[in-house]
Amino acid sequence: MFDKYDVIVVGAGHAGCEAAVAAANMGSKVLLATMNMNTIAQMSCNPAMGGVAKGQIVREIDALGGYSGIVSDYSMVQFRMLNMSKGPAMWSPRTQNDRMMFATKWREMLESHPNIDFWQETIPGIIVEDGVCKGIITGLGLKVEARAVILTNGTFLNGIIHIGEKQFGGGRAGEKSAKGITEQLVQLGFEAGRMKTGTPPRIDGRTLDYSKMEVQHGDDKITGFSYTNTTKIERQLPCHITYTSDEVHDLLRTGFDRSPMFNGRIQGIGPRYCPSIEDKINRFADKDKHQLFVEPEGWNTCEIYVNGFSSSLPEEVQYQALRKVPGFEHMKMFRPGYAIEYDFFPPTQLKMNLETKLVKNLFFAGQINGTTGYEEAGCQGLMAGINAHLTIHDKEPFVLSRSEAYIGVLIDDLINKGTEEPYRMFTSRAEYRILLRQDNADIRLTPLVHKLGMQGLEDRMRRVDQKVSSAQEIERYFEEYSTDPNAINPLLESLNSSTVKQRMKAKSLVSRPNVTIQNMREVLPELDNYLNNYDEEIIMSAEIGLKYEGYIRKEQEMADKLDRLEGIRLSDHFDYRSLKSLSFEAREKLDQIRPRTIGQASRISGVSPADISILLVHVGR
Repeated sequence: MFDKYDVIVVGAGHAGCEAAVAAANMGSKVLLATMNMNTIAQMSCNPAMGGVAKGQIVREIDALGGYSGIVSDYSMVQFRMLNMSKGPAMWSPRTQNDRMMFATKWREMLESHPNIDFWQETIPGIIVEDGVCKGIITGLGLKVEARAVILTNGTFLNGIIHIGEKQFGGGRAGEKSAKGITEQLVQLGFEAGRMKTGTPPRIDGRTLDYSKMEVQHGDDKITGFSYTNTTKIERQLPCHITYTSDEVHDLLRTGFDRSPMFNGRIQGIGPRYCPSIEDKINRFADKDKHQLFVEPEGWNTCEIYVNGFSSSLPEEVQYQALRKVPGFEHMKMFRPGYAIEYDFFPPTQLKMNLETKLVKNLFFAGQINGTTGYEEAGCQGLMAGINAHLTIHDKEPFVLSRSEAYIGVLIDDLINKGTEEPYRMFTSRAEYRILLRQDNADIRLTPLVHKLGMQGLEDRMRRVDQKVSSAQEIERYFEEYSTDPNAINPLLESLNSSTVKQRMKAKSLVSRPNVTIQNMREVLPELDNYLNNYDEEIIMSAEIGLKYEGYIRKEQEMADKLDRLEGIRLSDHFDYRSLKSLSFEAREKLDQIRPRTIGQASRISGVSPADISILLVHVGR
């Protein structure tokens, strides 16, 4: 009934979809197995992509040949570039999306791929022989063979939904949970844990009074996520902001005795940086209000997502409290918020390529690894898909370093530090933020996957080469072009910047804090005429290179220095426990994680610089 596949992906959420297309674009024959074909790529929580650090990840996914950026651009209803008042290392793109268009476009792109087949059924088990994963077992008992399997089960593994004192099995509202895989993996020797996440109620937007809220428009200039030439929308939907109050908080407190979070029914740990509304008012009791973002679910629906009001309180408590929020006085609810508790597997059980250490050719990606967020899941899926293909063809794993990508930071953190709460990416987690900007993800990453042999990247590589060469041309022009003091001084005076007494190179001027290429163009017609030959994206790339040249060079030197440790390999069979000069904790952690390099070993929690020195001596350095 089934052919033998190269790669089977279990689960069609954000991780599963990216895993399937990555493996397929590498040349593998892929089967994507899902419980419900109608919920492929569903945005289970908020209808948005990107944000601080997450936007950088989506751009990296796109640069690596993934589809999340393309789908997000296609389905956006609003675009904003966050943190524009800060330096370019902090600029973070974010889209508000049409939930239905997002899922439809993903399914359309998946179905149009000749290397991807589909199977709709629950998958309760995998086939493991002699420590090697060789396929899956379906709910009907069918066996499907494969050379590698990627598990991207999201919140479905033994999922339990909580609303007040009510609880029932489910992986998402209206969908059943998945049973069998956790139990099998535990029998194989894997360690499992429980985590929790939640979602807000959905509201009928026709019953809200937006005049009582602050309006939040999108940017006039839409950059988008994808480095391909995606179509940009001509109009945008507004979001709105409103606030809770002491009265709202008092009403919410009336349900605390029935809250599964407070009465112990939920054992899993929830996300620290995306707490429920009851957790917020409990932890931040001194705050008299909390911000709520009122977000539309799409172009052709009145459904509203209340970002900031995630809750598992009884539905009547949620309803009564929301009706006291400005603009929500006559609100009608589509469904209440809920918490969901599910199984995950501590990611220290994985290799750096996301293959499990216990079972060869078995990969984990997404929330099964303890992460939270579409973007974090999608990038893991992409990396697992690429590496599953490479593994079955006996090729070296594709691993991104911390200085190459936020994706490298995320996976390195998971493998070497593990996580006891849902892991979310922040810019503060990355040591090399100036290198890992959202504007240069294509320059950093597209050549790497092109070299691997990923299909369909020829046009992308031409764009990257043109972007690099054109930006270098602009930088050379600024190094040579001298400005007339009479032309530039009025601008400098208006910016409270020191005037010049003689002709000065444009490069020296643009490196000043308040001076930009745009305001220089306004007073220097010759410069303006020259730059009219270049796209805005290329001009911005050149400006960042000119303005932050010293910082970029210094950070690259730091990265290169630390990356030298990545070149010192450690044997897979290194006997750490016999090396008594190491601390006890170091021996334990090193034996558990089995780092591939000295660099990886240095980032393991509990391994000290002294332990690294001992390892260097032991390997002859």
